Amino acid sequence: MNTSFFGELLQTISERGRALIDRTRDRRGDAAARSESLVELCEELLTGRGEASGVALAREILTRYGELTTGPRIAFFEALATRFGVDRERIDAAVEGWWKASSDDAAAELHVAAEPRRQELFRRLNLAPGGTAALVAMREDLLDAMVHRDDLSAVDQDFVHLFSAWFNRGFLVLRRIDWGTPAIVLEKIIRYEAVHEIGDWNDLRRRIDPPDRRCYAFFHPALIDEPLIFVEVAFTHGIPGAIGPILGQDGNTLEPGRADTAVFYSISNCQRGLAGVSFGSFLIKQVVEEVSREFPRLSTFVTLSPVPGFAGWLKRERSNDASLLTPEDRAPLAALDAPGWWSDQATAERLREPMLRAAATYFLSARSKSGAPVDPVARFHLGNGARLERLDWLGDRSDKGIAQSYGLMVNYQYDLDDIEKNHEAYAETRTIVAANAIRRLARAPRDLVKV
Repeated sequence: MNTSFFGELLQTISERGRALIDRTRDRRGDAAARSESLVELCEELLTGRGEASGVALAREILTRYGELTTGPRIAFFEALATRFGVDRERIDAAVEGWWKASSDDAAAELHVAAEPRRQELFRRLNLAPGGTAALVAMREDLLDAMVHRDDLSAVDQDFVHLFSAWFNRGFLVLRRIDWGTPAIVLEKIIRYEAVHEIGDWNDLRRRIDPPDRRCYAFFHPALIDEPLIFVEVAFTHGIPGAIGPILGQDGNTLEPGRADTAVFYSISNCQRGLAGVSFGSFLIKQVVEEVSREFPRLSTFVTLSPVPGFAGWLKRERSNDASLLTPEDRAPLAALDAPGWWSDQATAERLREPMLRAAATYFLSARSKSGAPVDPVARFHLGNGARLERLDWLGDRSDKGIAQSYGLMVNYQYDLDDIEKNHEAYAETRTIVAANAIRRLARAPRDLVKV
């Protein structure tokens, strides 16, 4: 109700401000022509002081931006990069003032001077009705443009800086998604699912309606009915090693009171424009607290995760003379080239041990230039304080699972007593906390950094 009230109030201010702008432009005559371009309107927004007219102008800018095609949008981003950066003269003056008097006032002026003008522009655009959603969508366009335009990265950094504050955990609301959730939200859950595709409404219901299933999402007050990130949870007895039974259609459910394990089997970010703004760690930890209160008998919290980078890495290693793979393991891996190898039980069994050794090496030794694991899902969970607990051979036999990881899945375990310690170890030294069984499988040196 409060969100609706303030939204309507902002809309009223915008309408009245727009009338004021129109009357002012009528009096300025030819000056209106100089304010027609989007960039000129942005300059006008930054120099204006009236709140009502500012809200209306922000709304007009966002409306006009939404009507742009790809070329003019890129030109607009170029202007943001070149014309709305820092005021260099003001920075020079602020630096000089700091050297003359290292006071709090001088430090504050230096801080303000060092901020690019586009950050204040984004703040003022955010005052428009629907401004936050429009800016998130604008950043999506920027990310598309940056595929071929590295020179726009400064604009992107400013978006991330502001979004990290606007979407601070303190503003996020955790909501459970169930069959009684409004259809507009359920439709978005189907659309945004990024790990295991939801086939239809019946498939969605199997994931959120039975007593042994849960789904939770983070929402932000400025994005009504738009989930930011959601996690799907299954209650099981023991740690599962395959996704098939969880996604299956057999209708069997487990009484939650008999479960001892909560399995996070799908985590999906919903807003591409918020890439780089982390919600996942908060989501998992809060969901753990939520289900623990509801089901005190739960003692184990694990994921059943995909390994999206494994197949590509293994293909490169097999063709690399300086491979991390041992000669003994490389020979049997040739069977991976045979069509449908995973359907042949004997072939799959021969591949099990060399593939698990290769996977252990991948997780413990395949690193980026920064020293982080090359696998993005591993970076996410290890950075959040999880332990690499178990490798699951042929845990995902779907076409996608075979293509991205030869069917391999992995369990990361969130031990409530060790989360903070594991997180600190990873953050400080990129230490990968892994079960002893996985460490014994790995053949490569632990300190080897390899892309």
